[in-house]
Amino acid sequence: MSLTAAVLAGGEGTRFRPYTDLIPKPMIPLGPDERPVADLVVNLLIKGGVTHVVFLVGYKWRYIRNYFGYGDRFGIKIDYSVDDETYRNTGGSLLKAYKHHLLDSDPIVVWYGDILAPIRASDVAEVHRKLKADALIVLASRYQVPVGVAEVDGEGNVTKLREKPWLDMKVSIGVLTLRLEPARGVRGGARDFLRYNGGPRASHDKGWQEGQGVHL
Repeated sequence: MSLTAAVLAGGEGTRFRPYTDLIPKPMIPLGPDERPVADLVVNLLIKGGVTHVVFLVGYKWRYIRNYFGYGDRFGIKIDYSVDDETYRNTGGSLLKAYKHHLLDSDPIVVWYGDILAPIRASDVAEVHRKLKADALIVLASRYQVPVGVAEVDGEGNVTKLREKPWLDMKVSIGVLTLRLEPARGVRGGARDFLRYNGGPRASHDKGWQEGQGVHL
């Protein structure tokens, strides 16, 4: 069964300047082999059963296309959907790719272009199908705060200090699956498809089914 992944790779990566003044964030090299982040992501997706990758791109996007081409040397199909003033941000990028008939599986996998996660995309898609949901978000069961956390009493005294603690909270890891049929109801020019659909609280009113997350 074919499986399409939309890889979000259009941001300017401002937190990674000055590197991203020269190249887009997904092309920043990692490891001793200095492979671009996006190369590692694509290979993870291939190992996870993805047969078609659509890069949702914008900033300095030709660097990505020049590296990956159209997928021949990776053994898969690769396409590109370029953001513009009408379709931008996460939802708008997805909506444009959908309207140009690039997203051709049900569901599609949406994978942020800087996320390296040890999960199989096909497993997530299979859970999605079993749940018969319109959207499924992959969650981690814990989150490590990147700074020290202090407990303070009523007089302003620090009573406890924990350095980068792990918290028991469900957080998105930047991987989800979507059924895009509801996009037929979005009028052309909508800038953010996901915001239009209102999220889980509004999903029933919009005709979407609310699914469960996959906890790692």
